[in-house]
Amino acid sequence: MIDRDEKDPKKEAENIKEILGVVSTEVPTMIKSILASVFSEEAGKNMGRAAAAYYKELKSGGLPEEVAVKLTEDYMRTFTSIGDMLRGSVRGRRSGGVDIGEAISEAIDKKRREKEEEEDE
Repeated sequence: MIDRDEKDPKKEAENIKEILGVVSTEVPTMIKSILASVFSEEAGKNMGRAAAAYYKELKSGGLPEEVAVKLTEDYMRTFTSIGDMLRGSVRGRRSGGVDIGEAISEAIDKKRREKEEEEDE
């Protein structure tokens, strides 16, 4: 038997809104947690060891000093770029950036109101 609530557009919109509300609060928390793990003292030590091993492998492979240094810098820049991107995601929300969950919820509410108005006519 089909539950009528599952086919009710109002109920579906409310369910989606509720899900987005949870996502919009949980995702920033996850990003903060990831940042904390990426920028911890232990993570820094591990990145340093990884960069040193990478450089050593490049040099032992016969690459010139300048090339090995440049490639190692690029390698490390990848880590910092990811961190910067994640930090920007968290900061953007606090500094007036668009809250995607809120924007989607508003769009759902607008569509639901429009549909209700059509049904009332």
